[in-house]
Amino acid sequence: MKINGVTIDDTFAEAFPMKATRIIITAMSLKWAYMAANSIRGFASSVIACGIEGDIERELLPEETPDGRPGISVMMFAMSKKDLDKHVPTRVGQSVMTTATTACYAGIHSEDTISLGKSLRYFGDGYQISKVINRRRFWRIPVMHGEFICEETTGIVPAIGGGNFLVLAKTSRHGLAACEKAVEAIKKVPGVITAFPGGVVGSGSKVGSKYKFLGASTNEAYCPTLKGQVKSELTEEIGSVLEIVIDGLTEKSINDAMRIGIKEICKFGTKKGIYRVSAGNYGGNLGPYHFHLRNLLK
Repeated sequence: MKINGVTIDDTFAEAFPMKATRIIITAMSLKWAYMAANSIRGFASSVIACGIEGDIERELLPEETPDGRPGISVMMFAMSKKDLDKHVPTRVGQSVMTTATTACYAGIHSEDTISLGKSLRYFGDGYQISKVINRRRFWRIPVMHGEFICEETTGIVPAIGGGNFLVLAKTSRHGLAACEKAVEAIKKVPGVITAFPGGVVGSGSKVGSKYKFLGASTNEAYCPTLKGQVKSELTEEIGSVLEIVIDGLTEKSINDAMRIGIKEICKFGTKKGIYRVSAGNYGGNLGPYHFHLRNLLK
């Protein structure tokens, strides 16, 4: 299969089960909602070392938020409910509550929940009070700028992590130009995030390492500088490989995001240095979700 001269490898992206939540951050202005959202998604690119993966999903209009203020939707993914319950309240406390004029609300409502204000209320040192509205409990925590309003819990749902595709290009400059456009398009798909910085991975990994203390290491088969030393997947003209990794709430959302992203990549074509699109998998041994590139592009 070729699209605009770009070869689509006959392979699949292998993804795995995760747990996910969504929170809504509001503030006096969109600028300050962004301040909090950008802080909370810091060091949240991969569960390999960060414990959690998170990113901004989209901007919210005042009519879409619980308090009628500008807001940001942030989604966070982890391997278990325990991991989400550990990392989400900590990040909200250190990155959202500390940002001037913010509030934080649940963005997913389900029977399975993790703590938000339920644990953060203790920062109020006994002066905090709660309010129940439409069976949802909110905590009013006194802080120096006024009050930090935080919903008691947020819902969690089953999700999928690790949808991906590889962009094999002439140079990093060619590959990055295409990937930037792909990430812009993917951000319009609801229910997905691209958690790595700028949505693009420059150091894609494989599972395992020759060093026993490492769970992941460089994917040497796709490293251009190692063509003569290893069994390489790269032909002579390919000088750079970049990866886009997608976490999503459903298989459909990841399917849609991958299809839209790959089509944007292919618009550049071979004349603009894009030669192949491939994907990362481990023979089906890593996860039960397999996104076959050629099938999703049909």
